[in-house]
Amino acid sequence: MPHLVAPAIPAGALAATGQPTLPVAAEALLRPWLLADAEAVREAFRDPAIQQWHLRRADSVAEARGWIEAWQSEWRSETGAHWALVDAESGGLLGRVALKSFALTDGTAEIAYWTVPSARGRGLCPRAVTVLAQWALYERGFHRIDLEHAMANHASCRVAAKAGFEAEGIRRRAWLHADGRHDVHLHARVRQD
Repeated sequence: MPHLVAPAIPAGALAATGQPTLPVAAEALLRPWLLADAEAVREAFRDPAIQQWHLRRADSVAEARGWIEAWQSEWRSETGAHWALVDAESGGLLGRVALKSFALTDGTAEIAYWTVPSARGRGLCPRAVTVLAQWALYERGFHRIDLEHAMANHASCRVAAKAGFEAEGIRRRAWLHADGRHDVHLHARVRQD
C-alpha cells in the first residue's frame, strides 16, 4: 500500500552506517555497547536507585550480556540505539543513554538513561542526553524525542529540564514498578527547523 507522505527517516538510513561514538565532554563519551561491558552493567543494576525505576535486574553477567546483545541488534534492525556513557580516559562505565521505540516514518523516538552512583551530581547525564538528542534531531533526521519518567523520580525530571526537554503533561498511573503504580511525567524535544 503506498504511503501518502515520505518517511522522515528512510528505512536503512541508520543501519547502513555504523553506530557512532559521540563526545559528551572532555571527560566522557557515548559509545556503542561492547559485550565486555556486561560485568559493569550487572554491577550497575545492583544499585537500589537504578532498581527502583526499572522493571528488571541483572542477576548474572550472562543476563547482562544478553541485554547488550539485544541493544546491539536494535541498531541493525533500526528499532532503537543504545550507548554506554563511559569515562573518556579509563573507559569505565558511567551510565547508559538510549533512543528507543523508533518510528522512522514519523521521525520519533523515546530517550532513556541511567547513571552509576559515582557519576551522579556531575552534570554528565544532562550533557549526555543533550548530545544524543542533538545528534538524533539535527544529524539523523528525527523530528521529536519523547522523555518519560515516574513523577516521583525527581532526579530524572531535573535531567529532562537541564537537557531542554519541555514538560508536556502527566499520564496518570501509567507505569507499574515494584512499589506500585506511578504517574508519569512526559517531556519532549522537537526539532526547530
